[in-house]
Amino acid sequence: MELGISTFVETTPDVITGETMSHAERLREVVEEIVLADQVGLDVYGVGEHHRPDFAASSPAVVMAAAASLTSRIRLTSAVMILSSADPVRVFQDFATLDGLSNGRAEIMVGRGSFTESFPLFGCDLKDYETLFEEKLDLLMKLQQSEKVSWEGQHRPAIHNLGIYPRPVQQPLPVWIASAGSPESAVRAGELGLPFALAMIGPVQPLDFASQVKLYQEASAHAGHDSSRLPIAAHAHGFIAENRQKAIEQFFPSTYARTNVRAVEKGLPPYHRSDYDAACSFSGALYVGDPETVAEKIIHLRKHVGITRFLLHVPHGTMPHAEVMEAIRLFGTEVAPRVREEVALWEKNNL
Repeated sequence: MELGISTFVETTPDVITGETMSHAERLREVVEEIVLADQVGLDVYGVGEHHRPDFAASSPAVVMAAAASLTSRIRLTSAVMILSSADPVRVFQDFATLDGLSNGRAEIMVGRGSFTESFPLFGCDLKDYETLFEEKLDLLMKLQQSEKVSWEGQHRPAIHNLGIYPRPVQQPLPVWIASAGSPESAVRAGELGLPFALAMIGPVQPLDFASQVKLYQEASAHAGHDSSRLPIAAHAHGFIAENRQKAIEQFFPSTYARTNVRAVEKGLPPYHRSDYDAACSFSGALYVGDPETVAEKIIHLRKHVGITRFLLHVPHGTMPHAEVMEAIRLFGTEVAPRVREEVALWEKNNL
């Protein structure tokens, strides 16, 4: 069972002062957070790609490269790269470079993305949303499998027996498919035999994702892959403090503000305190509370959905850096040991 942190490197207005920190300051904070996550024994840290003023990480590989030489064990992944609007060759090269700098700790997590700003920015047409992802994933898989590649497609110039460098330390360089719950994505990942990550975000019940895991495992087995060996990750918003009520109150202001911004953008109903409190319940999608509460929710997810990796997304919106660092410390020193011990015992008794 792997445990880690994910972030979108948000730079939203502070809910108390109304001030917005610079992208540069938030990027430096994130490097400090990655270093702390490594020090407290977490397994993985993920950075998501965005191209908006309220996010600072348009290039996850560069952010993680800044942390690579300051860390020794933690794995470094995108969470996610918007592959549909990216050049797969450049994505592979960037993460192969990160893999070299970190001595074999890089991963690529790809998805179609819930934001679309990158499409016009990089000259991609939204009407090709589906075909762009399928075609570019096909190319990325060929780059993963071979040093020299020949490939032709509709949306990118052909490659004729060209070498792709640098080569990664890991062979192959891990590639994950991420999804917010699309059955098609689950089946695609299973058929390709790729690790699968589920974004448990919004008004969802985490246990409902068991059906996606079942689809994924069935598709992988049907394609001839050993589904029991394929990793499955969950990504969910959350926060940890020394007691449950403190965690709930500290995480609410930025979550409330951020969720309502997205509600306006997407034409959704406004987000209320009652929605937040329901999501903080044991069956809800927010992993907020004291270490024992958060550990028990993660263990429950492992037992009933089948995940093998959990990424706590923190912060949600802009929060004080000291609070985020304390949450990471508690996750590594108190939550992780509880989860690992109980999951290991449960797995031993259920083999």
